Amino acid sequence: MSRFRRASLPPEVRSGLRLERGERVLAHAAAGADGVLVATTGALHLPGGHRVPWERIDRARWDAEGLRFVEEGSGEHAFPVAEPGRLPEVVYERVTATIVAGRHVPLPGAGGAGFRLVARRPPGGSRIDWRVHLDEGVDPGDPGVRTAAERALALIREQTGV
Repeated sequence: MSRFRRASLPPEVRSGLRLERGERVLAHAAAGADGVLVATTGALHLPGGHRVPWERIDRARWDAEGLRFVEEGSGEHAFPVAEPGRLPEVVYERVTATIVAGRHVPLPGAGGAGFRLVARRPPGGSRIDWRVHLDEGVDPGDPGVRTAAERALALIREQTGV
């Protein structure tokens, strides 16, 4: 028996997961009193049953308190994690693996502010979706921003073939 045996996922947590066909558990960690965070091949499963596919996590970061991440369309989530185990490396690897291409495009006269264009693909999938993420302070209603994003997207798609 190995001294480095991983703790198994508690049965009550496993039974509450909504796993898709072929989805496997990779890592998990207690998220304080909230419950358990579970990283699978397809998503990050949050306490309470919410499933966040890896390609929908825009930014994730770990600090002394735990995990903070931005879910596209839902905003920021924060979970205290005292003993993360392998969870940080799995989250990093899984989110990064969904990124096919990306580029930051500064807007003229905006002091370096602009937008990020990111092509994402779900794990095991073939469909690629492009997303535009505006930097802090960039007005999403500005027609110049829309035009710049459309031009930059056409250029990066031509350059990458994606």
